[in-house]
Amino acid sequence: MNAAHYNENSRPHDDRISTASLLAEGDIAIIGGGVVGCAVARRMTLEGASVVLIEKAADILDGASKGNSAILHTGFDAPVGTLEWECVQKGYEEYLEIRKSLNLPLLKSGALVAAWTEEEEERFTDIIKKGHENGVKDLLLLSRSEVLDLEPNLSENIRAAIAVPGEYVIDPWSAPLAYLLQALENGGQAFFNAGVRGGDFDGAYWLLNTPRGKVKARYVINCAGLYGDILDRDVLGATEFNIKPRKGQFVVFDKAAHKLVRSIILPVPTERTKGIVLFPTIFGNLMVGPTAEEQEARGDSSVAKEILSELHAQAVQKLPALTDIPVTATYAGIRPATERKEYRIIEDSARNWITLGGIRSTGLTAALGIARHVHSLLSNQDVEFKAIENPIVPHVPNLAEHLPRDYETPGYGEIICHCEMVTRREIHSALTAKVPAASLAGLKRRTRATMGRCQGFYCSARLAELTRGKFDEPLAVGEVDG
Repeated sequence: MNAAHYNENSRPHDDRISTASLLAEGDIAIIGGGVVGCAVARRMTLEGASVVLIEKAADILDGASKGNSAILHTGFDAPVGTLEWECVQKGYEEYLEIRKSLNLPLLKSGALVAAWTEEEEERFTDIIKKGHENGVKDLLLLSRSEVLDLEPNLSENIRAAIAVPGEYVIDPWSAPLAYLLQALENGGQAFFNAGVRGGDFDGAYWLLNTPRGKVKARYVINCAGLYGDILDRDVLGATEFNIKPRKGQFVVFDKAAHKLVRSIILPVPTERTKGIVLFPTIFGNLMVGPTAEEQEARGDSSVAKEILSELHAQAVQKLPALTDIPVTATYAGIRPATERKEYRIIEDSARNWITLGGIRSTGLTAALGIARHVHSLLSNQDVEFKAIENPIVPHVPNLAEHLPRDYETPGYGEIICHCEMVTRREIHSALTAKVPAASLAGLKRRTRATMGRCQGFYCSARLAELTRGKFDEPLAVGEVDG
């Protein structure tokens, strides 16, 4: 039992369970440390529940949440009147409401739904109509000349665009970190390397099996993302949906490209996908992606040279000045798509279990709204908690390029990653925080280390020294001891 995460005086106790095998207990167990799981942990903790988050990886955001386009969506193109639309709207509003208190950055970029063909332009009427039905009233139709006045580096082949002023670029990693951190600061618990291997429900409580011990909870929220259907099948005995992994590949251009475009350049969406987006990042780069490739493997995030070349070509076609801009990085994310487009939020009230499945592209924006929906589902079951009156509100470090960075404040000690100007103070803070980085990927998401032009070539040896003894899988960059 980890005393840093567990206070036996604040949790229900059952003498029938051996304390030697009990990892934690609480009102609610949340399985999965992606953006949705972290958001649910925050909401339910603030509502007064004792929460235990269980993640099978060594750190948060190890699955689908680690690779997305980091856009805060207005929901202008969401299916009208659906649960997804409702969650996107509420999540959008809450993010804007809490972002300053949590120190979460916002890049006021706006978006342009760009038409490059006559056929795409003909669909504008329907897009604007849907946007208005979704409550997004500030959509504005722009002519070719108006688009080029706004974004002069776009190809002159542009025909027209719909301006969506309320679309923003955010930090996709600091937000869920802040959500979980607020949960923990207010009494929640989180355990890693604790994949659920089964469980039993006695009519009142769940007892979940993990390699680190058992977790006892009254209610379980399945936020397992790419493995949500498998978890339902393994623990409940059946699943109502099947994950159809959908890979999305991205190309990241050098920081020199960031000044070429200010807006998120959205395609005219199709029934299947939002399409390829050209967009600035909060970290000072410009990106193009994602693709939408169906595959069987849930963990295959490899990239393909030919697909990346096509992505690059599409970006250059829309923004010709990218021709001579080098590519800094390429990567792929995997979305937990299912047989249907809609979210697969399934409530098994008889067994105190809620599954949050099929949360795809809009999940980053919708997570806070989904968390509120979970609270409403539990409230409808007459589950009552007493909300925290004056919750602790933590701050996460700023990683946004357009805001003051740590290296601009004296006393940082040393620049570890020169490409991204990451300081030793930032590395130390990330390794010793309440939710510490537990892998190189986790450290990257907390500091930007290794994200730059050299992709860790110059700083990895120093990082191996600084992280020695901190990770389950140590960095092996040559023999740094010599």
